[in-house]
Amino acid sequence: MAPDSHPTGDVPSTAQPGTIGELLSRLARERTTACAYIDDDAHWSWAAVDTASDQLACGLLGLGLVQGERIGILAPNGMEWLLLFYAAAKLGVGVVGLSVRYRDTELGHMLADGLVQVVFTTGAHEGCDFVALLARLAPGLPRLRHVVVLPDMGAPALTQPTRHAARPLAGHGTATAASPSLVSMQSLAAAPLDRPRLAAARAAVAPGDLAMVIYTSGTTGQPKGAGLTHRSMLASARAQAAHMRIAPGDLVHLALPLNHVGGITCGALAQWVGGGCTVLLPEFKAGLMLELMARHRPTIVSGVPTMLALMLLHPAVEQVDFSGVRLVFSGGANVDPVLLERLAQRLPQATLMNIYGLSETSGGIVMTPWDCSTHDRLHSIGKPFADAELRIAGVDGQALPPGEVGELWFRGGGVVPGYTGAAAGQGFSADGWLMTGDLGQVDERGLITLKGRKKDMYIQGGFNVYPAEVESLLNRHPQVLMCAVIGVPDPLLGEVGHACVVPHTGKALTAGDLRQWCAENLADYKVPRQVSFHDALPMTPAGKIHKAALRDALAK
Repeated sequence: MAPDSHPTGDVPSTAQPGTIGELLSRLARERTTACAYIDDDAHWSWAAVDTASDQLACGLLGLGLVQGERIGILAPNGMEWLLLFYAAAKLGVGVVGLSVRYRDTELGHMLADGLVQVVFTTGAHEGCDFVALLARLAPGLPRLRHVVVLPDMGAPALTQPTRHAARPLAGHGTATAASPSLVSMQSLAAAPLDRPRLAAARAAVAPGDLAMVIYTSGTTGQPKGAGLTHRSMLASARAQAAHMRIAPGDLVHLALPLNHVGGITCGALAQWVGGGCTVLLPEFKAGLMLELMARHRPTIVSGVPTMLALMLLHPAVEQVDFSGVRLVFSGGANVDPVLLERLAQRLPQATLMNIYGLSETSGGIVMTPWDCSTHDRLHSIGKPFADAELRIAGVDGQALPPGEVGELWFRGGGVVPGYTGAAAGQGFSADGWLMTGDLGQVDERGLITLKGRKKDMYIQGGFNVYPAEVESLLNRHPQVLMCAVIGVPDPLLGEVGHACVVPHTGKALTAGDLRQWCAENLADYKVPRQVSFHDALPMTPAGKIHKAALRDALAK
């Protein structure tokens, strides 16, 4: 899978293919020399991406994958990730996005609930051996047939196992139907190109087929799988690209994870359908981002507010020429006045936009208008895209008039048909409205202002954290009697988790003990940054923990 070395190209067609694979092949024909992606300074043309993903699709067929089945991708951003996504899309195979920050509890649930047959994984990341982790989980995942280790990710080179002598996962025992085999990515990339078989598989894929499952934390403590289709992902990407006026010659650096809509749709696909180029970063590190910006000058800058703040504070920002940047867009939280002022000083010619979206909307669905005032930019998330409907819903789901606060409901655009797995049937009204759980109001101009969250979710550094999931784990600690987790303000991350804990009488328990307990089972951004111990927690008359009283007490 070798990239091309041509960073310039042609204007894309206005045609609208209905599936991701169709659009990729159309772009490969029309943008013959255009640069689609830059990964580790290698330039990939659309033709190279199309050819390499065809080859990899044949490798997936060789593993026995068929339309409607699913693979999991557990790796940092990179071309391998995207090639797998495009290859699976061409076969009607869904991709379950997995974060390298997840650990046993989360991954076990997602792989089982997501019906994953094959996992593509980095060997290790920041001290976590994912091959060993998957070996631990394998006995509880009867559907898992293969684990494929991606190259150049810290894992040893593997040889190709055969169907009759598959290498067992983690080297223990003999591979059986209940013991997934370990396969190398190199062997799949070298699979023979079977064009007739591939063409037949591609012809069966429809716009309504599942393209990706993205897990979003649920208020019950279990993540819920949003089922993104080819149609919903392309609708969101096209609407965003049109609003941002993305065109050939645009270049953006992407550090938001591809297992999240902020990475795959708001980043990679929106830039793709508009004709721009994307520079891939494995993950966000301010120094690396600025180093790549110095080498590949951006025209668009993206990131959650925390990322933008860390970049502006890094000394290497002085080495970057931002004169070509025409647009900065940020999601995850509204930009605060101090950050807005710093951005205006560093990039005076750029327009700043907020973007609002959810896994359930396949990407962005609301964005700041071009003619927005500074006040509106600070206090509003913007207006819905043209192909989306908004309802400010009252307690019974009725539409509220402008100025009243209610729950944000969306329909159309990139809104997914529903959840997959155990959460199927939840979160949507009978007539197809997505009930976001976010509270807001809309003014007479159509601008939406967020008013908080219906539930207790908080956003740490751009990542949604639902306290119920963290509380469920903390309550399983043998020395914890009762706990409550709430979001508290933080100058850098926006919000962080604060765990209020009542330990069992006479038990010695430290904040470090609980943070370690969480770190072993949850992504690091879900681990509470703050822990306090209490003799009791305030309760409501109904016998529930009174979180509003806790917030008031902590704010004093």
